[in-house]
Amino acid sequence: MFLLLSMCMCATPGNDRSGRCHYTFSVPSPTEASCPQSGGPEVEGLKARLGLLEVLVSRLTGGEMGVPGAGAGTVSQNAQSSQLQQALNQAVGERNLLQGEKERLERELEGLQRRMEEMRRETERLRNRPCPPQTPMVPPSSPLQDSSLMRPAGGSSSMSHLMARPNRQGDTSSLTDPSWQYGPPGFQELKAEVTEVPAPDGPEDNTGCGELVSVGEPVTHRKADTIAGKYGVWMQDPEAVSPYGPGMVWRIDTVGSEVRQLFGYEDMEQLSKGFPSKVLLLPEAVESTGATMYRGSLYYQRRRSRTIIRYDLSSETIAARRELPHAGFHGQFPYSWGGYTDIDLAVDEQGLWAVYSTNKAKGAIVISQLDPHSLEVKRSWETNIRKNSVANSFIICGRLYTVASYTAPNTTINYVYDTASSEGKAVAIPFRNKFRYNSMIDYNPAQRKLLAWDNFHIVSYAVRLGRQQPN
Repeated sequence: MFLLLSMCMCATPGNDRSGRCHYTFSVPSPTEASCPQSGGPEVEGLKARLGLLEVLVSRLTGGEMGVPGAGAGTVSQNAQSSQLQQALNQAVGERNLLQGEKERLERELEGLQRRMEEMRRETERLRNRPCPPQTPMVPPSSPLQDSSLMRPAGGSSSMSHLMARPNRQGDTSSLTDPSWQYGPPGFQELKAEVTEVPAPDGPEDNTGCGELVSVGEPVTHRKADTIAGKYGVWMQDPEAVSPYGPGMVWRIDTVGSEVRQLFGYEDMEQLSKGFPSKVLLLPEAVESTGATMYRGSLYYQRRRSRTIIRYDLSSETIAARRELPHAGFHGQFPYSWGGYTDIDLAVDEQGLWAVYSTNKAKGAIVISQLDPHSLEVKRSWETNIRKNSVANSFIICGRLYTVASYTAPNTTINYVYDTASSEGKAVAIPFRNKFRYNSMIDYNPAQRKLLAWDNFHIVSYAVRLGRQQPN
């Protein structure tokens, strides 16, 4: 106990005012297990120095051992970072590929859904259509049955002599309509849809040249079965000449980069059945759906040019060609649906016309009346309506009419320009795009009908004109 007391005592000397020395002793409590730690300044200073020494030793030992390792760790981290970046780039690339594939599949899905909806509507229409009355079977020797099939080349009918007459350009193509090559004739006849167009009300509607009053419902004459028939142009010559009569129907499928085939049908019935009586191979390729027929000649725009060609049907040769001055071509000033419809040729009671635009007109519609023999421009009018803002146009009695939309099922004829007064105005005449993709509209002055090509379908519209106003 004495030893413990002597080890735990701490003496602190001090002087009083008389000069004597005094010593103060601290004795621990008997209940303490050991001497308490002193908190004097010397001990605190020692602790501080010991702490500094430990830090220095730690830095020396840790630094010497850690410097080589630090360099190796940096290299390893850089390598890992490079590998991670490569993996990230690969993942981003795969994600972009998957995104593109997803978008493609979504587009295909939308197309399939549209086709399914069209098939559903067609099925519903067929279900609602009443069945035709049953007719007795015709004997095999009946002339009625023979007239529904292709006539032999040695026959005496006008169709047979047209079929026997060879093409003068060495065309060896078949006279069979490519859209109707499959299946027996009897089956194909069931697919034809022929409806008569009702005549306009009142005899006054077919006389004079008043403004357009109304357009009837579309009547379907034929549906193409191949993709080549999605767009096209069909025509009847309002002033037909020999060897073809006024009932002859002509058709060109305009899908493709080298459109040259012209199909001729003896009448509308043969068109609906798909039995052409004449197939001509044109010497120059056709551009778009702007062709027309007039006085025994086919007028069309040559592909990728502003050149207009007059192709004589009787001689099967090019009778005239001429560039349409300053006309845009091959997508410069088309209608809103596209299709390289820069130059649209038309025929009405006053002759041959061209509807187009130029750089000078800045995309506005220009109307030119052409000489049907030489194709020379006789006179031109510049309108104030932009060509690419309308879906299509046609000319009746010297007046240009434009159609607002080529896809809307219920649209309007929204503008008319009268070349006689050189004035235009807005109108709102209802017009139907039954199949929602109308790529061609032309007027036939002999029959007072509009001829159109609407999404594989050949259709026509009866028109009604008002009385001509006296001058």
